[in-house]
Amino acid sequence: MKSYNVQSEYQVKNKQTKSKHKLDHESTVRLWKLVISAVFMIAGFIGIFGEPINIVLYFMGYFVIGGSIILRAVKNIFRGEIFDENFLMTIATVGALILGEYPEAVAVMFFYEVGNLFEDIATNNSKKSISALLEVKPVFATIKMASGTKKVDPSKVQVGQIIIVRPGEKIPLDGTVVSGQSMVDTSALTGESMPRSIGQNDVAMSGSINQNGTLEIKVTKIYSDSTVAKILDMVQNASNKKAPAEKFITRFAKIYTPIVVAMAVALAIIPSLFTGNWGEWISRAWYS
Repeated sequence: MKSYNVQSEYQVKNKQTKSKHKLDHESTVRLWKLVISAVFMIAGFIGIFGEPINIVLYFMGYFVIGGSIILRAVKNIFRGEIFDENFLMTIATVGALILGEYPEAVAVMFFYEVGNLFEDIATNNSKKSISALLEVKPVFATIKMASGTKKVDPSKVQVGQIIIVRPGEKIPLDGTVVSGQSMVDTSALTGESMPRSIGQNDVAMSGSINQNGTLEIKVTKIYSDSTVAKILDMVQNASNKKAPAEKFITRFAKIYTPIVVAMAVALAIIPSLFTGNWGEWISRAWYS
């Protein structure tokens, strides 16, 4: 029979900490790119080095901030994902560079990345909150047996079984106290900073931390129906559920974007074939 390998809370927290640091690092890299690009853009705008050098500065600022976007656009094209935001930003800013609108090209890419930075920060904060919430997730349950006790995955415990929760452990499942008296910390679930006392016949909520006494609890709900499981599921899946308006915009963009790009390309090419004035019509297509 396969034994259950209990994962320590230290390992769980260590994995969460590494994830947080990775996200923080990505945001920091993006911030430094913005700073370096801004230095090049401002230097080119001031124009203290002369026209050829200023153009070089604009290009340097552009590729510092936009290089990764262009690379993603190229990779997505080979994957069949052409009309995404990376592709649109690339053609818009490359068109500006071709037309000699260097400040506009850098500025558009710069402010796009500023928006991405704010999104990163908001997402990172949300993930940190979720990571903090995940700390209430119990990693094992100690069931009482005729031969002693056994640590198992909380999802393996059935309704009616007796679990033992020792001081310092999380209550893994909802149930009713059949023996023992203790103070429990429910702050992660209810926000209440003061521990509350529970004893025989009192309800014990999963995710609470047992503080000072050993409790024997009769399980009243399986893990998937427990308080902590429902909270975790609700929070973790919230970001995957789009609002109806957002779903409509996503569907609309898949149709709208290719049509607009095709019309811009047609505006640049067709009149130019008859007039020979490529610069004027490319400029009109880009500004449209």
